Formats: sequence, C-alpha cells, structure tokens
Amino acid sequence: MRKNEKKPIPTIPELQAELNRIRYKQRYRSVLRSTIYTLITVAAIAILVATLWLPVLKIYGTSMSPILQDGDIIVSVKTSDFEHGDIISFYYNNKILVKRVIARSGEWVDIDKDGNVYVNDTLLDEPYLDEKAFGDCNIELPYQVPASRVFVMGDHRSTSVDSRNTAVGCVSQEQIVGKIIVRIWPTIGLVN
Repeated sequence: MRKNEKKPIPTIPELQAELNRIRYKQRYRSVLRSTIYTLITVAAIAILVATLWLPVLKIYGTSMSPILQDGDIIVSVKTSDFEHGDIISFYYNNKILVKRVIARSGEWVDIDKDGNVYVNDTLLDEPYLDEKAFGDCNIELPYQVPASRVFVMGDHRSTSVDSRNTAVGCVSQEQIVGKIIVRIWPTIGLVN
C-alpha cells in the first residue's frame, strides 16, 4: 500500500468476528483469574482446617503395629476428651508420637511381668494387641497418673517407648495434637 492509498473498510462480518475474538479473550482471562482465586481460597481453607481442627499425620516406626504401620497416613481431630483405648498423637522432643490411652489422671496402672495391664486393679481387655510384653519399663508400679495427664502405651509393647519409661512419661494436655480417627492411606478405615 502506498501512502495515498486508503485502507479498505472492514465489512460488518469482519468487524463482528474481531469483536467476538476480543470478547472471548476477555471472558477467558476473567474465568482463568476467577478459577485461580477460587483454587487459592480452597487451598488456604484446607490448610487452615488441617492445621487447626483435623491434622493429617504420617506414621513413622512400628510402635503401633499391627493397627498402624510405618508410612500410614492418618487424620486426627482436636479434642481433650479421651477414653481408654483411644489412639492419640502428641508432641515429644520435636516429634509427634502416636500411642494408645491406657489410663487418665488419678487412675492407677499396674503391669505384671507377662505384660498384662491393670487399671484400678481391673485387667484391661486389649483385643488390638498381637502379643503382650512388659517392655521398657523403669517406673515404679503400681503407678498413679498425675493430674491433667494421660498414661499411654504403644500396641507393639516389646518395642514401644511410652509412659512406662520416664524418658516419655505421662502426656500432658498441652502436648496432645489430637485423637486419631481415620487412616486415609494405604486403605481408608477407622482406627481403634
């Protein structure tokens, strides 16, 4: 085209096609921006819920086998109401340990040499155990659980280091992360 030549005037269908292209581009950007904001919001809410109310944890070690195995992914719920036999997670030396509640504050725990556990002179029914063992115990038995604490033991009694040893001791309410409610990996199922 030369300087003096006029550009051809676009036809109405050409103008309509260009307008449709521009509108599509604007809608695409708007939908993309909205989707990104939604994903960020959902991720933030999920992290908040997982941190404050339903912590997701990974099991390391075998102290809770056969119920929980090394590598299992579990969900716990924040609570301070525990029953005998509940599985809880708690902080210990910058780690999170998972053990079973055996006794609550004020209760008396006794363990015989065969690994039978008595709470307030009553033998505990422990169907979740494969084998009983006295384990690594250096506390004086019978033992009374101090106020605002729980006495915990692992299910693999011969290897678990738990409240039977003064290195761990009884767990205070401030240490507790939550009660384990469900295993989500490798298979989904209730724990207990």
